[in-house]
Amino acid sequence: MTDDNNAPHPLSARFRGFLPVVVDVETAGFNARTDALLEVAAVLLTMDEDGTLRRGETHVQHLDPFEGANLEQSALDFTGIDPWDPNREAVPEREGLSEIFSPIRKAVKQHDCKRAILVGHNATFDHNFLFAAAARADIKRNPFHPFSTFDTATLAGLAYGHTVLAQACKLAGIAFSNKEAHAAAYDAEKTADLFCGIVNRWRDLGGFPPPTLGPADV
Repeated sequence: MTDDNNAPHPLSARFRGFLPVVVDVETAGFNARTDALLEVAAVLLTMDEDGTLRRGETHVQHLDPFEGANLEQSALDFTGIDPWDPNREAVPEREGLSEIFSPIRKAVKQHDCKRAILVGHNATFDHNFLFAAAARADIKRNPFHPFSTFDTATLAGLAYGHTVLAQACKLAGIAFSNKEAHAAAYDAEKTADLFCGIVNRWRDLGGFPPPTLGPADV
């Protein structure tokens, strides 16, 4: 947030004015238009004054399958989710997404950014499901960029030579439990740690931000 000296938040200049927000979804299939969206987790990121990117708050919602949604049993077996378990405390898509989007909008403003950009592991999958659900729920104020994303599978392939989340985390020195995986909040937090680690490592190796130009370089 802008301080008393009107200095913008350091994160506002790092990603072209976009606030990276890590998202993970759990679904009942692979088709964003026909298959149920069952869980959404969003992890907010922030930046210290020295330019270190770090993980902030996690927000998670369990969702009811939308009317007419397809539920692939193989997908449910993989995630271990019972869509009809009352202990899930699931809510309709419109309510759940509104609860997810509200703190993201606030964070965009607090960090002097212009909108959020989705970070995900195989980000297109999460982006497609999130936007399909927002369209079904007739949510007009979706805080995310409509098509741009940061994909940690690609970044991890570059940085660590592996695109699988569990293996990339281990190579990055991030603890990863296969027993806890495939829950939206856990996977989103591990993806956030991976993304922050790659961004911070790139900075430490001399990447962005570039060194200050001297008079001879102008």
